[in-house]
Amino acid sequence: MTLPTASAPLDVSAVRLFELITSSWVAAAVGAAAELGVADAMSREPSPLAEIASRVGADAQALHRLLRACADLDLVRESPERCFALTDLGEALREDSAASMRGYARWLGSPTERSTMAHLADAVRVGGPVFESVHGVLVWEYMRRHPEVAALFDQGMSDISAQLTRSLTEDYDFGSSGLLVDVGGGRGRLLSLVLSANPHLRGVLYDRPEVIAGAEPALCQGELSERCRVEGGDFLDAVPAGGDTYLLASVIHNWNDADAAKILTHCRRAMLPHGRILLAEVVMPQGTEPARTARFMDLSMLVHCGGEQRTPSRSAELFERAGLRLNRIVPGRGVSVVEGVLA
Repeated sequence: MTLPTASAPLDVSAVRLFELITSSWVAAAVGAAAELGVADAMSREPSPLAEIASRVGADAQALHRLLRACADLDLVRESPERCFALTDLGEALREDSAASMRGYARWLGSPTERSTMAHLADAVRVGGPVFESVHGVLVWEYMRRHPEVAALFDQGMSDISAQLTRSLTEDYDFGSSGLLVDVGGGRGRLLSLVLSANPHLRGVLYDRPEVIAGAEPALCQGELSERCRVEGGDFLDAVPAGGDTYLLASVIHNWNDADAAKILTHCRRAMLPHGRILLAEVVMPQGTEPARTARFMDLSMLVHCGGEQRTPSRSAELFERAGLRLNRIVPGRGVSVVEGVLA
């Protein structure tokens, strides 16, 4: 075997592949910083390493190794004498930031999530989810048995609602809607944004009882509470009746066709005759154009629950199974709105 000489040029493909292979290390570092609450223990002004370590309960030397890696990611800035300050990007890891993604970073960095995605190859081999084979039960049953994991997941989904899905408040016109039922709406972060942007609109937040127990205070006792009610239940069994608009934000992609059609059928039966069903989803392109978010999110759905990021034609097929028809797709900056009406 011939070994490469020291003077041999680096292979560009090998270097690029190395970067891709080790990208999981990057995600792990961001997740660790989020889990430790590093950003919450810092500010824009430089703080000594020892103080930050004391605030988060970490070993100072090990924390230094994490923070200097985060500095390369532009999350923090290192100054002389081992002092660190937050950057604009790092601010989004703070719990109290308007742009906070800390909950989502914690969820993606959690042992449950990382151990599941480690079995992606198995999911590709068998052609379906592997969560049950990894953890012993199906994903939603696992969440019920492990409330601390479910709480972490719900917080991550709240971040997605607040930062990515919120674009629909401007990209979609709710002017003709009267009663919006947010099916699987989590803690109601998105619903509170939609109601705030549409003063004429009334809302219903619908999710599992243990989820709505942590609903946004504004929906339960704040200024929006007079226009909103919170209701617990299981959308695989039924959904609240009487709405003219049913919103399922990042919900249907979690389910296979049979279960997704069942959920949509419940919505069709519950809505008013002139009603509409809105799927706020990252839509998979019909063609081969780049769509990194959609394609990698689709792999997550494969591994966890057998759902998928559907193309427009797949969405049309799904609506048809539920007695609906695809009316239009409203493109958005975060997610698109796939609108269905009675067939």
